[in-house]
Amino acid sequence: MPLSEHEQKLLEQLEKQLHEDDPKFANSMGSDPGRSWSTRHVVIGVLGALAGVFLLLVGVTLQNIFVGVLGFVVMGGGVYFATMRSSSSGAKGAKSGTGKAGKQRSSFMSSLEERWDERRRGEP
Repeated sequence: MPLSEHEQKLLEQLEKQLHEDDPKFANSMGSDPGRSWSTRHVVIGVLGALAGVFLLLVGVTLQNIFVGVLGFVVMGGGVYFATMRSSSSGAKGAKSGTGKAGKQRSSFMSSLEERWDERRRGEP
């Protein structure tokens, strides 16, 4: 069941508020529209992960712990690099709205608190 227009607007407003209040958390959750998957990162990361698996197998075959651990580290780095997201807008977009966040936050939170109080008053 799709969201109504009102629900979509509320969801967009909440997402925008989250980006203004805590951009680091919002970026870690991956909801920032300015960040996208990079094909280059994915290809290089997969190649790195495959090289790491190869090194790991060579280390196990040669019974060399150092080569095996190095392979594991390279494999983990490749997976990490493949899952990184590149930002097209950069950090300037996230920091540009921080000056107004206090006023918007208080009015936004106060309106939510008022709605909550109205709902509580309506219940027996």
